[in-house]
Amino acid sequence: MNIGEAAKASGVSAKMIRYYESIGLIPAPARTAAGYRVYSDSDIHTLRFVRRARDLGFSVERISRLLALWQDRSRASADVKRLALAHVEELERKARDLQEMAETLKHLANTCHGDSRPDCPIIASLAEQPTPHNR
Repeated sequence: MNIGEAAKASGVSAKMIRYYESIGLIPAPARTAAGYRVYSDSDIHTLRFVRRARDLGFSVERISRLLALWQDRSRASADVKRLALAHVEELERKARDLQEMAETLKHLANTCHGDSRPDCPIIASLAEQPTPHNR
């Protein structure tokens, strides 16, 4: 199948397929005599794997490692689990950071009068000079 069909079948856009090929995340597919890409069922399976890993928030670097583990039939599941749990820790840290940002903004919004006066603690907070504590 061509790249458009591969994109539709895998859920990965043609642009992203070309990008993944250019960075070596996925191997370049076979090409016709005219130079068109031809994707196999195996290529589609790989693209679906990549799409699902991206849906779970894995970085391209980690997806590359997951692909290598997936293709290595002698892998230890412990290696896969370790990679997944490291990703979970990162996601949980990001969630905590987002929650802290939301709490800060809620506090600032609650202290803002929201009227026609120019005084605004939100703007004042954004204009503060960073200190070692709040960088």
